[in-house]
Amino acid sequence: MNRRQLIVVSAAVVAAVIFGGSAFYYNQSGVSDAAVATDDSRSLVREHSPIIGPADAPVTIVEFFDPSCEACRSFYPLVKNILAQYPQDVRLVLRYAAFHDGSDQAVGILEAARKQDLFEPVLEALLAAQPDWAPHSGPVIEKAWQAAAAAGLELERARSDASSSEVASILDQESKDIDIWQVEQTPTFFVNGKSLQTFGPQQLTDLVSREVELARNTQ
Repeated sequence: MNRRQLIVVSAAVVAAVIFGGSAFYYNQSGVSDAAVATDDSRSLVREHSPIIGPADAPVTIVEFFDPSCEACRSFYPLVKNILAQYPQDVRLVLRYAAFHDGSDQAVGILEAARKQDLFEPVLEALLAAQPDWAPHSGPVIEKAWQAAAAAGLELERARSDASSSEVASILDQESKDIDIWQVEQTPTFFVNGKSLQTFGPQQLTDLVSREVELARNTQ
């Protein structure tokens, strides 16, 4: 096979390993599609939660994600495609699950970017550069800052915002909600409060599609 074919096949193998491993772990946890982890659905979306898409969309995808997580990086194009497919029907709410070393600092960068109205560009920059700043050998956060700067982030102000008590408070609340919703891996998805019965890109796509159809039929 030629070099381009090799790259495509290699990417597919990597994605399969990531999704397969995540699916095994996810399915062992016994999470039910119909189950909601708590009656207090207000804890699923907080006032500080970043939202991508229409604020009043009838279908809400909540993703507990870790900026350092390879599977989160792999899922991002899929989630972005879902939002593009249903531009008026679906919104994405991101919740921080900073499980990896250095992820709390990456969250600080994202929150600083939000203050400069650069959340999405910086998010995409961090995910694209994730292999550089979040290698298996350990985080290299300065490379994350470099990626954020390349996306337009003004660093002097951002470094101060990233280490603020506000970010610490957000991370503390996220940790509490992770326990409430029994989140043990990233990404973990809820669609209108429903979790995936089994883990995988098609399962997420199908659940969103069902919720969109249900919302349209009840309008």
